[in-house]
Amino acid sequence: MVRIPVNTPSHSYEAIIEHGILSRAGSILKELLSGTPPLFIVTVAPVRRRWGKVLMKSLDAAGVPAKIIEMHDGERFKRLSTVESLAEDLLKAGADRKVVVLAFGGGVVGDVGGMLASVYMRGVKLIQIPTTVQAQLDAAIGGKTGVNLRAGKNLVGTFYQPELVLIDPATLATLPEREFRAGMYEAIKCGVIGNEELFVRLERCSIKELRKDAEFLGWTIAESVRLKAQVVSADEREGDLRRVLNFGHTIGHALEAATGYRQFLHGEAVAWGMIAAARIATDVGLCHDSVCERIREGVLRWGKLPPVNLQTAKAIKLMRSDKKTEAGVLHFVLPSKIGRVEVVKDVPESAIAVALAEIRKASRG
Repeated sequence: MVRIPVNTPSHSYEAIIEHGILSRAGSILKELLSGTPPLFIVTVAPVRRRWGKVLMKSLDAAGVPAKIIEMHDGERFKRLSTVESLAEDLLKAGADRKVVVLAFGGGVVGDVGGMLASVYMRGVKLIQIPTTVQAQLDAAIGGKTGVNLRAGKNLVGTFYQPELVLIDPATLATLPEREFRAGMYEAIKCGVIGNEELFVRLERCSIKELRKDAEFLGWTIAESVRLKAQVVSADEREGDLRRVLNFGHTIGHALEAATGYRQFLHGEAVAWGMIAAARIATDVGLCHDSVCERIREGVLRWGKLPPVNLQTAKAIKLMRSDKKTEAGVLHFVLPSKIGRVEVVKDVPESAIAVALAEIRKASRG
């Protein structure tokens, strides 16, 4: 078992990582919550079918009452209307201010469930049990919740820390290979922004090797969580330091928005965004070509990504509506070397155009 503290100014909690911990979730939650307050589990049908019985059996054995509330699966349902619908479901089920919302699923469930907990009855307790790679490595840690608008991703949301994050790598065994791989690009991101050893180990392995090696997989998850925990503990509300976690996301979010959140998995869009950011870093003189090439090769060696068709003008328009833009000024997180990035303002549009042209070309190779 690995226990990683997340100590933010608003609330401190732990992320606990252990293979098979889902089957013991009931006893852990009963102890944490000092009793048996009613749990309302927000999840999606695929997660409920595969892992719902394991979780409910554990809760029943511990005497923790729980009800499951399903939401629609997919990024396009990460909307205010979903939060409203879930809140209505809670109210109909008799949920009061003492209930606990348990977000049980991937990044979309974690974001929506977290936002629901933050606003229902002006805030109820939240537990995160992420079941996808992207959620375990990244989304469930740090308290960011959010839903999408037509203009862009995560433009409405809150900062709301959970009471606990339980991470069971065993739940990743049933993920399709594409989804597993997409999530693991977040681990590459963590390596580039602050953990050179993590990047080095990942650039040397195949995605199949990583998936089969339970010890390496657990270490990868733990190192990624540890890095994010350190960053959000120092900068809970995305002042300056936490911006580094957006490496690859500026162009990545534009790719998602431009395609209606239907073509790219989040990690795939971030993967292209990282390659583009590395090219921009080279063009503005922040890093050597060799750094750009290592990032490019580290991403692309894991397999083919969906094609990129986004043109520069549309990309810039979408990026300017992103929440990371301030007073119309784009902020890019760019690598200076493996393990270190910098936040750069006023990147020339010509450099953005070159980077987009490169990933368009690479996506057809």
